[in-house]
Amino acid sequence: MELALYCPDCGFYEKEKDNVGKGGDFFTSVSVGELFGQLLAFQFSDWFEGKDETRPRQSGWPRRIESEAGTPLKIVEAGAHDGRLARDILSWFQAQRPAVFRQLEYCVVESSVRRQAWQQRTLSGFEKRVKWVSAIGELKPALESSEAVIFSNELLDAMPVHRLGWDAQEKKWFEWGVSSDSGKLVWSRLPAKSDHVSRFTAHEPLFDLLPDGYTVEISPAAEKWWRTAAEVLAHGRLMTIDYGFTSDEQFSPSRIDGTLRAYRRHRVTNDILADPGEQDLTAHVDFSAMQLIGEAAGLRTETFCSQTQFLTRTVEKIFKQPGSFAEWGPKQSRQLQTLTHPDHLGRAFRVLVQSRK
Repeated sequence: MELALYCPDCGFYEKEKDNVGKGGDFFTSVSVGELFGQLLAFQFSDWFEGKDETRPRQSGWPRRIESEAGTPLKIVEAGAHDGRLARDILSWFQAQRPAVFRQLEYCVVESSVRRQAWQQRTLSGFEKRVKWVSAIGELKPALESSEAVIFSNELLDAMPVHRLGWDAQEKKWFEWGVSSDSGKLVWSRLPAKSDHVSRFTAHEPLFDLLPDGYTVEISPAAEKWWRTAAEVLAHGRLMTIDYGFTSDEQFSPSRIDGTLRAYRRHRVTNDILADPGEQDLTAHVDFSAMQLIGEAAGLRTETFCSQTQFLTRTVEKIFKQPGSFAEWGPKQSRQLQTLTHPDHLGRAFRVLVQSRK
């Protein structure tokens, strides 16, 4: 999966083509238009200024105002793809919150030199506000004295996973591996690692009900990334927007083949091994695991909800503060409907926000 998506020579995300949007292979919230980035920017601004109305005010969280210019403000985006979301966010801050914009530094976490070049082209004009790092851990010194928002949008679902299957006859788990048969990639059964299986102990009463080959995924890579991001965050919030489930939802009769899927030209398929490098591969995020990892690192879980709920709350705050956002007309209403409607993007995506004061 890592090779198929990230290989510098032939990985899916390394191909210089428009694989996002109507003419590409998959559709994201950024594809809907600039409103998604603008709403995120508005929420980030409220967090920086201490205006968050989604949680009770607590001691230790003083209300910030724009004139308090002593603390550097940083937005860190991991997995910025072609840079459009960063551009939408920065453009909104520049136009609507110029005082905050002057304090702001936008950091893009991007390991691919090629994608960095795409992002730099998209963000031309913001050179003084944007910097790039290849790994989230590199930001630790810079964030120690900063108020920061570290976020990702559809990043964790594209990190490599392990596929674990249930052997109903042997009553034990195995791992799905990949091998070659006459030049064709095929699935093969391998012994499962004990540390991978141990996380399912709480669900053991369900095992006798599982059909042979029942498959689930785990992503140590995503968990490691979240742990590192939590440790890097000194003050502020860590946020991800992605599709996934909680641990209680992991075992379901509707997902006997797991959640790993391939996307190509807006069509979804279970043929994961076909045409490596030519299709997107994604798997559901285990939000319960991320929440526990963040809390173990000292973060407090503020929000876990659907994208519909998160964006709707943000829009409600905008309407309560006339003149605080920007122009709102039919165009913005259409984009919001696509972002929040359960038949579009609203139900599939969830938002997890954790914080450290």
